Amino acid sequence: MHKLLVLYPEPTDRAEFVSYYERTHLPLAKQLPGLRAWRYTTDIAPQADGSPAPYFALFEAEFDDVDAFRAAMSSPEGAAVGADVPNYATGGAIVLDYETTEGALP
Repeated sequence: MHKLLVLYPEPTDRAEFVSYYERTHLPLAKQLPGLRAWRYTTDIAPQADGSPAPYFALFEAEFDDVDAFRAAMSSPEGAAVGADVPNYATGGAIVLDYETTEGALP
């Protein structure tokens, strides 16, 4: 499985971020070809010492493999998703993608 993780630092306006993200950006992201699952949160807990979390929000997406991920991101839908990020992510966005290795519990 290949995953996409997007970390969002604190935006200029939290309410505006959430409104735009839920109303406009997520509907675009849900159209990515080959997308198997997705999830997001804007409720990241403070650090163990009580200081604020370094990120305001995060988004996770799952694809079958790296080829499916690359095809999705190079598609017209992927281009639309990427082009939309500056419209709401006033604090920027950190994008990571990676192959996962399954572990087993004892």
